[in-house]
Amino acid sequence: MIILILNCRGFSIHFQLFDWSSRTVLARGDVDRIELGDSFITMEVPGRDPYELDSDCPDFRSAVALILGTLTHPLEGPLDRVERIAAVGHRVAHGGERFTRSVPVDAAVIAAVREFEELAPLHLPPNLAGMEGALSLLPAIPHVAVFDTAFHQTMPLHAYLYPLPYEWYEKYGVRRYGFHGASHCYAARRGAALLGRDPSACNLITIHSGIGTSLCAVQEGRSIDTSMGLTPLEGTMMGTRCGSIDPGIPSFMMQEEQLSPRELDRILNQRSGGAGIVGVRLERPAYLARAAEGEGRCRLALEMEAFRLKKHIGGYAAALGRLDAVVFGSGAGEGEWLVREKALGGMEQFGIRLDDERNRAARSRDREERISADDSPVAVFVIPTEEEMVYAEEVAALLHGGTPGDIRRK
Repeated sequence: MIILILNCRGFSIHFQLFDWSSRTVLARGDVDRIELGDSFITMEVPGRDPYELDSDCPDFRSAVALILGTLTHPLEGPLDRVERIAAVGHRVAHGGERFTRSVPVDAAVIAAVREFEELAPLHLPPNLAGMEGALSLLPAIPHVAVFDTAFHQTMPLHAYLYPLPYEWYEKYGVRRYGFHGASHCYAARRGAALLGRDPSACNLITIHSGIGTSLCAVQEGRSIDTSMGLTPLEGTMMGTRCGSIDPGIPSFMMQEEQLSPRELDRILNQRSGGAGIVGVRLERPAYLARAAEGEGRCRLALEMEAFRLKKHIGGYAAALGRLDAVVFGSGAGEGEWLVREKALGGMEQFGIRLDDERNRAARSRDREERISADDSPVAVFVIPTEEEMVYAEEVAALLHGGTPGDIRRK
């Protein structure tokens, strides 16, 4: 069975094509600058040279059409015809309380997801545009929505409720939902495997790091708390998002700067975090390189990022009671070692001892590595996160009559 996974975000689509019978990746790639002009697609097929093509994509439907055309390119594509695709899986950032597991996509699901747009304004519009575009181009096969928030539906009531008027939760669903669910699911599963244990026997802290960063406390295979909340804005400091701040700041700044709610939301989501401290938005490798060189505000932003990670890790260690491992996902690459070193330094009282050489050497995006010392009671791993594999598993489970969400317990 051939499964196409679409992860629509901002002005781009990341895609992967799986042969599910052999659990192999047939192709992966990206379409960038959708709606912006100068759009282009890149694709990698195992055993072949990378392929790139400039092609204008004024909307997400045309971008999906470009992906399908590239996958079936007579010289470059891994497929001879589009009809070989049996199903499409769509990453959807927010499912509210309505969607607690993956579901087949239809008009009613799209309408329901649209009601949550204000909760993830940077993510849901492209998610929806991608689903609608793919449905129009491939109407005869199943489409499955896989929700970022589903993995965190195991959080207990006392963890996901805010200390706000209870009727806000009853009327508007104001509660903590969490995000990056597929990433945390994969990291928890691989962390358990590297420990040689069943996930149900492990207590882990998983960290999805990058431009958007979140942490998750995983107790016996289930999320019991996560750093993001009602929206992806809550939590630790991120590339352009502020994370958790004094809730009095927004109203104060709206008054001082005469900002509308939408203007303030844009500032908190797109002009804060590391970008707000540095004063300009930098690609993460450049920001970390400048921080390593001691460059003023880049160094300050790094110190702030690491300090907030350290506080979250310590808090989750206390919440879990027993901690078996800390698992960093996604953020392999040049410079990330410095974030890990500062975030985990001085945490011996929590049983965490880094091996400095291993940590500095862990820069590959293709290899799972242990970076803790041999005598560290708590293991620390760095893994490349395969979120798309989780999406494909959810699609396969639903199509084969299984229960989507079972992967949380595997």
